[in-house]
Amino acid sequence: MKFEESKVLQQLPKQFFANLVKKVNAKIATGADVINLGQGNPDQPTPDFVVKAMQQATADPADHKYSLFRGLPRFKQAAADFYEREYGVKLDPETEIAVLGGSKIGLVELPFALLNPGDTMILPDPGYPDYLSGITLAQVKLELLRLKAKNDFLPDYADLDPQVAKAAKLLYLNYPNNPTGAVATPEFFQKTIDFANEKQIGIVHDFAYGAIGFDGKRPVSFLQTPGAKDVGIEMYTLSKSFNMAGWRVGFAAGNADMIEALNLIQDHLFVSVFPAIQDAAIAALNSDQSSVQALVALYEKRRNQFWSAARKIGWEPYQSGGSFYAWMPVPAGYTSESFADLLLDKAAVAVAPGNGFGEGGEGYVRVGLLIDEPRFSEACERIAKLHLFDN
Repeated sequence: MKFEESKVLQQLPKQFFANLVKKVNAKIATGADVINLGQGNPDQPTPDFVVKAMQQATADPADHKYSLFRGLPRFKQAAADFYEREYGVKLDPETEIAVLGGSKIGLVELPFALLNPGDTMILPDPGYPDYLSGITLAQVKLELLRLKAKNDFLPDYADLDPQVAKAAKLLYLNYPNNPTGAVATPEFFQKTIDFANEKQIGIVHDFAYGAIGFDGKRPVSFLQTPGAKDVGIEMYTLSKSFNMAGWRVGFAAGNADMIEALNLIQDHLFVSVFPAIQDAAIAALNSDQSSVQALVALYEKRRNQFWSAARKIGWEPYQSGGSFYAWMPVPAGYTSESFADLLLDKAAVAVAPGNGFGEGGEGYVRVGLLIDEPRFSEACERIAKLHLFDN
């Protein structure tokens, strides 16, 4: 017998990052010393105190049983305490927190937890490619909201077609932004809440890079804005803040109806997250955050070093204020894809082409600040030899 994938699975978008990895590995197979600036995988280890908490938890027989379907109450309490301590936001741990096996799960499953086939939702362009997976799986209609450099990659809601704004039921945002590194302001979030109330649109803020802000400025939580819980939720992951990408743990916080929808669909898909991982996450959330502060300082140092090296060869970056990416313009005569392919082929430097994040990313490449600092200078020296930025 031969079994074919369902039509829904056949309609899923191609994995952009898988194709990028394939290209990089092919270059490495030739013996080339590839400097990989295309990845988004944190390169630092998980803090030792979190690892020790996990080791202790795995030895506890109580953690060997099925988790409670909706997560450990003590983890949800730690998440609520974290938001109150770090952002001044009060959350009910039972009704306003949903435990996630990484925030990607929540972002992909939320459209078919809240929307019906044929409903409309809005995604940012450029944006995290995996947002598109939820669109296909839920069989909902996609509309894009362009993020423009002239607006510091913050959406202008006046750009939306009035009919789209009227029809849409859900809008995703992400600040600090992947791929641009742009940051949101309190004023922007207030405009967002006003827009959501006016148009009756639910807001989902992906706060994956919430800990990573530069130049003495801390990223703003959507939930800090008065009225945010009335219109939406925020997704928080421990992947970036605590270098726990492979641990797959995070949570959603905010509007109780949206949280209940997430919990309900997860009742049918999962039995929550391994309790020992939740215990390790508690240790991370309840810590003094000094490990996070050290990590942010490292990323800011790397950003500044890469910017300096790039400027020396005439490559001027977008002035990003957060995340661990640099958003770099493509020289005249190239597309994002052709420029990225050229750098890999001729300089053995891998970057992520901006069009992989949507049409709005055309004209840029994303550089990950996730390698040792000396390699940034080496990468720019290699690129300089191509004479792409000579005046």
